[in-house]
Amino acid sequence: MHSFEEIRAHIASYHSLRINDPYLICFDLALEHGKRHQGLYLAELNDETGRAYLRISTPIGPLTGLDAKHCLRFNWEQRVGFLAVSDLDGSPYLHLCENRPYELLDAKEIEGLIRELGPLGDRLEQALSLGGDTL
Repeated sequence: MHSFEEIRAHIASYHSLRINDPYLICFDLALEHGKRHQGLYLAELNDETGRAYLRISTPIGPLTGLDAKHCLRFNWEQRVGFLAVSDLDGSPYLHLCENRPYELLDAKEIEGLIRELGPLGDRLEQALSLGGDTL
């Protein structure tokens, strides 16, 4: 995959897009046989040299009341995915993210990231929201 348009076409062939902006798409990943859903966001990022990256992220829950030390320990232990903070509706939210350079991406890699980050994000959301499914 060498462009965001190729990524968009691939994702749209498997998932109904909830957001379809020039450099941002979003879809809901069905989990537990459709009983739960996790929103996944894919966006294009560029570094200072112009190298393009794909960011896959999923919101976990409000940052309010969370201990940053636990988040940093989680980041240290992960092979794929890291926790970050971004605003959602004007409030700081914890997100599970992964960034990959385009030149390393193919359809299999993208699907693998979706299969790994979606369920992990949902488990983290459940842990933070006492079993809720708001994101």
